[in-house]
Amino acid sequence: MTDKNTPETEIPEADDSAEITAEQAIDALQTELEDAREKMLRALADAQNTRRRAEKEIADTRKYAVSGFAGDLLAVADNLSRALDAVKAAELEGPAKTLVEGVAMTERSLLSAFERHGVKKIDPQPGEAFDPNLHQATAQFPSEHAAGAIAAVLAPGYVLGDRTLRAAMVAVSSGPAEGGGQPSGGSVDVEA
Repeated sequence: MTDKNTPETEIPEADDSAEITAEQAIDALQTELEDAREKMLRALADAQNTRRRAEKEIADTRKYAVSGFAGDLLAVADNLSRALDAVKAAELEGPAKTLVEGVAMTERSLLSAFERHGVKKIDPQPGEAFDPNLHQATAQFPSEHAAGAIAAVLAPGYVLGDRTLRAAMVAVSSGPAEGGGQPSGGSVDVEA
């Protein structure tokens, strides 16, 4: 006998084909869920990489924004240095000595301003190793220094952070001259 409050419903027996379809549907949904999860993770990683690249570009722009201006002022620094090299302040007296001292102060002030903005002077010394990232070889001749070392410095270079604004112009040694003598002012191999 049945209770009036409990409905009599028969649960039909599920066929095997219905069970396979349900399992296939579950598998398909799980595969779709995994694909969606993978796509979401890739999109998040792409967004994070884009954000990092943008932050690095902004930092580099701030760091190297002065490079064009500093590059233009390098000629001024060179001219001040040449002017000081052309005269001997100790031999001068009166207004000429004061003028040379003023040029020296101006050069120091310019180099100090460069330093405050991250521009540093590259001033290699003869005998140091040649570094193609920082030096530009303009000539090669025999010298007392080892082959490949800097033999003479023609002009200083400058760097801004880790970037070279202008490479130092140097002459590279081809090794000691045969016969033990100094180069005779004769031939100097100039590299293009």
